[in-house]
Amino acid sequence: MPLRVCFTSAEMTPFAKAGGLADVSGALVKYLRADGHDVRPFMPAYASMRRDGVEIQPVDFLQHLSLQLGAHRYEFSVSTARLQDSDDYVYLIDCPACYRRESIYTADPDEYRRFLVLTHAAFLCCQHMGFAPQIMHFNDWHTAVGAALLRSTYAWDQLFRGTRSVVTVHNIGYQGIVGAAAAAEILPGGPVSMLDPADLAAGRINLLRTGLAQADLITTVSPTYAREIQTAAYGMGLEGLLHARAPALVGILNGVDYDEWDPRRDRYLSQHYGADRLDVKAGLQLEFLQRLGLRNAPRTALIGIVSRLVAQKGFDLLFDALPPLLQARDFNLVALGTGEPRYEDFLRGLQQRFPQRVHFHRGYSDELAHWIEAASDMFLMPSHYEPCGLNQMYSLRYGTVPIVRRTGGLADSVQHFDPATGRGTGIVFDHYDTPGVTWAIDTALDLFRDGSAWWRLVQNGMGQDFSWSRQVRRYVEVYDALLQP
Repeated sequence: MPLRVCFTSAEMTPFAKAGGLADVSGALVKYLRADGHDVRPFMPAYASMRRDGVEIQPVDFLQHLSLQLGAHRYEFSVSTARLQDSDDYVYLIDCPACYRRESIYTADPDEYRRFLVLTHAAFLCCQHMGFAPQIMHFNDWHTAVGAALLRSTYAWDQLFRGTRSVVTVHNIGYQGIVGAAAAAEILPGGPVSMLDPADLAAGRINLLRTGLAQADLITTVSPTYAREIQTAAYGMGLEGLLHARAPALVGILNGVDYDEWDPRRDRYLSQHYGADRLDVKAGLQLEFLQRLGLRNAPRTALIGIVSRLVAQKGFDLLFDALPPLLQARDFNLVALGTGEPRYEDFLRGLQQRFPQRVHFHRGYSDELAHWIEAASDMFLMPSHYEPCGLNQMYSLRYGTVPIVRRTGGLADSVQHFDPATGRGTGIVFDHYDTPGVTWAIDTALDLFRDGSAWWRLVQNGMGQDFSWSRQVRRYVEVYDALLQP
């Protein structure tokens, strides 16, 4: 039976992306629709969003709407955006006062109100459309409070009488903390009892906590992460609430959109390959090394990194691990990313110290990310914590062996390779310390020198299937279960 879903996210590919939230949101909407469900996705019309090749059309009856949040009044209009030659679309909330800024996210004092506007706008649009969603799906702190609004501000409307709320935690490290004085803006007409009393006593409101406390269902992006965030080590202060709500908490591993990430048809590559054409992968590596000006020596491994350069991703471990490894072992390194200056400076320093073996590109490039996945022999993800991660799953499809720490979605998607049995898909280390990541890189480099073991490891990885067409079934299952009387 087709479902009616209102889906609200701060970012969605291919229109606006700052991180993995966009990839997951865009793919989940796409594959739910492909499964026959009526999904209405809402996101902001950022000034910085992608507009080339995008058809944007105003929705006639959703123009010049208004919203009052405490003392602040916002005017917004709604358009649809779709890629040319595509049926996939999103509803854009065009509120110049909120979204005409240089970047998706800001450090501005009204940051929380920017996403309150998005969340309320989704409700208002449903009302104007006469669209009665069975599921309202909110994502991360930006829109999580929608679960509380459904039970308070909009509870009067019979349109939402049968609606159930889902809040997905993509990264619990970001919670949306605002001052307690904003209570009237956050829950207009809603009871203060929905806000955590301990937070209020401390003079704050936690938007993610508020949504998690009121959601009918909480999902997160891998089974292991769903368990981890119920502990003090990973719960970031919300572990007590999540442990209490464990019966309503489900971990669903993210999928991969193989329309975008598959070496057999990758639009960025000069040649395509599969598990039976690894000679093409070797040729792409040579082309890539020449393009970057890195040396090419026989049987020299290339390790790739594509990441936000933040503490969560484990780059602290590399300060003491990579310099001695580069001195002692024969491999090249290419890294793509941006983030904290200390990590950027470290990678820039490695490039200066090893100019023919290390290349660092500050920023982000879709093309370069795809080339790194295709040309590298190994992909390094030493995360302190990782709710799901996508690059390790991209790497498996590209025959690029992931080197990961056993946490979150990395633990759920990569199995440590055992040369004795020939089973496993990557190199997995347990302890978050420099010896741990050094052991993992050394182990990968040693295996790389064993041609038959390495071939088996690569083939195992390329045979994995993390497609969204499989993973979306789990979302449909939990939606259906939520709607049962």
